[in-house]
Amino acid sequence: MTSFTVAIDGPAAAGKGTLSRAVAERFGFAHLDTGLLYRAVGAKGGDPVRAAQTLSAADLGRGDLRSAGAGEAASKVAAIPEVRAALVRFQQDFARQPGGAVLDGRDIGTVICPDAEVKLYVTASDEVRAHRRWLELRAQGDVITEAQVLDDLRARDARDTARATAPLRPAADAVLIDTTELSIDTAVEKACEAIKRRMGQGRG
Repeated sequence: MTSFTVAIDGPAAAGKGTLSRAVAERFGFAHLDTGLLYRAVGAKGGDPVRAAQTLSAADLGRGDLRSAGAGEAASKVAAIPEVRAALVRFQQDFARQPGGAVLDGRDIGTVICPDAEVKLYVTASDEVRAHRRWLELRAQGDVITEAQVLDDLRARDARDTARATAPLRPAADAVLIDTTELSIDTAVEKACEAIKRRMGQGRG
């Protein structure tokens, strides 16, 4: 197979990361959680543009990139056009590697890979997303209430959707997957069905 790109977008804690990893494994595609790029830039501190330009594999391997603080920092640096520009080429090159690739983030189908063969937009209710994120943070040892997580999540949604550069929104031709009441297995099957239709064969 030559290149085949699956773009998966959606807000925080909608399930796109879990879905993306499962889809990549199912089809043997490479996977990139593009949110880690921005989390790593935010976590590095200092000048965010310089941090984006010098991002390394070691930066992506930090153990604190899933923390609430890293998530907040990511949303803030992602609003800086120069940071986004520095990371665009890396993502686009990854997307077109031979053998297929799955990228998940907030602007993959709209900005990074507008010509992706498959575009998915994964969402869920605010309350369900906040509960999922709270469980994840609690497991990491973060001391935070579910109400605080909900407030933070809504603030981040507002910031991500209102930013002038690459706002969070579904691509016009994206397949919507609402995971509010779906099991992960059902959500994965819906995603795989969309990919199989595009491939024109029953691979899976």
